[in-house]
This record gives sequence, structure tokens and C-alpha cells, in this order.
Amino acid sequence: MRLIFAGTPEFAAQALEAIVAAGHEVALALTQPDRPAGRGMAVQPSPVKRTALAHGIDVCQPASLKDAEALARIGAVAAEVMVVAAYGLILPQAALDLPRLGCINIHASLLPRWRGAAPIQRALLAGDRETGVCIMQVAAGLDTGPVLAREALAIAADDTAATLHDRLAALGARLVVDVLGRLPLPAEAQAAEGVTYAHKIGKAEAAIDWRRPAAELDRQIRAFNPFPGAQARLAGHTVKLWRAAPVAGKGEPGSILAVDRQRIVIACGDGALAVGELQLAGGKRLAVQQFLAGHPLRAGERFDPAG
Repeated sequence: MRLIFAGTPEFAAQALEAIVAAGHEVALALTQPDRPAGRGMAVQPSPVKRTALAHGIDVCQPASLKDAEALARIGAVAAEVMVVAAYGLILPQAALDLPRLGCINIHASLLPRWRGAAPIQRALLAGDRETGVCIMQVAAGLDTGPVLAREALAIAADDTAATLHDRLAALGARLVVDVLGRLPLPAEAQAAEGVTYAHKIGKAEAAIDWRRPAAELDRQIRAFNPFPGAQARLAGHTVKLWRAAPVAGKGEPGSILAVDRQRIVIACGDGALAVGELQLAGGKRLAVQQFLAGHPLRAGERFDPAG
């Protein structure tokens, strides 16, 4: 099948790789303009651009798809379908109408739950037991189109946004290849009940409030790993928490109840949190034993109750 692929991050790049491997003709890849990234903030191509170039696929990086030149470029391809995955730009109706079979989107949730930009993180924050991938027909509105295929995935108790992302990316890649091989397919309208929105993650949400229950803080730490990293304050310094687990314990929220080589146990509003990996601002992510070698802590010390 001759198609256009529109996407930007690694989640999308895995789908593009699978589509190429399945033998489909990707005539054009749309991705966002190169942007500064990493510690040195050097300008870097997106994962989708790197994947496309590795396969000799033409790449187009418009700042907007409302641009007449970009629309003309898409129309000239005469694609049967456009596949969209975490592209990051709004697709105007003029672009949706160009492919013969329309546009299909790979979305990392079980729609209509978690429409929007951050479905993986929001599912973890909410304590959902399962999530999944939907392949949907793109329509006007935020992730409101009818669903062509869906598959659920259990969320493990220790899943982070990173581990869940990787499993959903693999599932999305497999599912979209299956759908492409069976188009055109009947689509099922999304249910009117159970709609939730996965709003974009803000850095302000990263602050740890030790007055909250340990179970909630565990979900916050996992949802914000690897970005933006849950943050606490200790003796005037910012400390990012990367790995933790709820445990029994009681004390003033933020107070350190116990310290050993494997964990730092910190009191919460309900229960306690055993932290196993953390990072001082400007430093590296370290297991507790390594962290304590340079920054000794003892029971009785206290994190700021609200970060």
C-alpha cells in the first residue's frame, strides 16, 4: 500500500519501522522540524526523520500543515492512506481529505479513555490496571474518531512511563501493520460514556507533596520517569526520585524513618515510601548505596513536606 507517515518521537518511529518491514511503500514522511535537545541543546532530527532517512524515504518538515506548499506536497504523493502517530501538529481537514482511504491514527489508550497528549502518564497517575492501543480514523476533534482496531495491555505494578511506552509502542506497531493489511475496515464509533482527557504533563506536577498517600506518590514517580522526574526538596536542594515502592510506616510527612544500603524510607500522609534510586540536581541517577556514599542521610532528617 502506498502511504504517507506522519509522526515525530520514538513511539512513532517504531511504527514506521514495522510498516516498512511489512513491505508497504512509504512515499513521504512528515515530522516536526529539527529542534535543540539533550544536555548540549544541539539541533537534532526527530526519531522519525532518522528512521525515514535510513530507509531512503523523502522527509517533509513543515511548521504547519495549513501551509499551501505542504498540502501540495502531500497531495502530489497520491497516497492511499496517511498513518499518524504522535505527530504533534494539527491535521486540517484539507490534509485529511487527500488520501483515498483517509488518515488513521495510532493512539496509546483504550478510547474514549485518555484522549489527548499524555495518555501513558495519565493512566499511570490514575492507577489504571490496563491500557492499550487504538487504531482510529482521524476526524475533527481531539481523538474522537471511530476505532478500527483495539487491543488491551495490563499495567504492571512496577511499570514506569518508559517501560509502558516501550510495550505500547511495540503493540501499536504490530496493530497498525495488521490494520493496513486489511483496509478498508468497518469502524466503531467511540462510546459517549467514559471520556477522559490526558492533558499534557506540566513540570509543576513533578513536585512531591509528602502529605499525600504513599500509593499516590509511587504512581507519580513511575508516571514521571523519565520525564520530567518527580522532585522533592531536601535541605534546600532538589532531589529527583526515580524508583520507589509503598511500604508500611508512620511519621511526620517527609521525615526519614529508616536508611540502609537498599532504601531510604520516608513518611507520607498515609504509609511510607521506600526510595531505591534518586538523583541530586546536576548529578547522576544513583542507587541508594551510591547516593549515600556522597550524601549521607540518617533517620530523623526531613524532606520538605511539599516540594
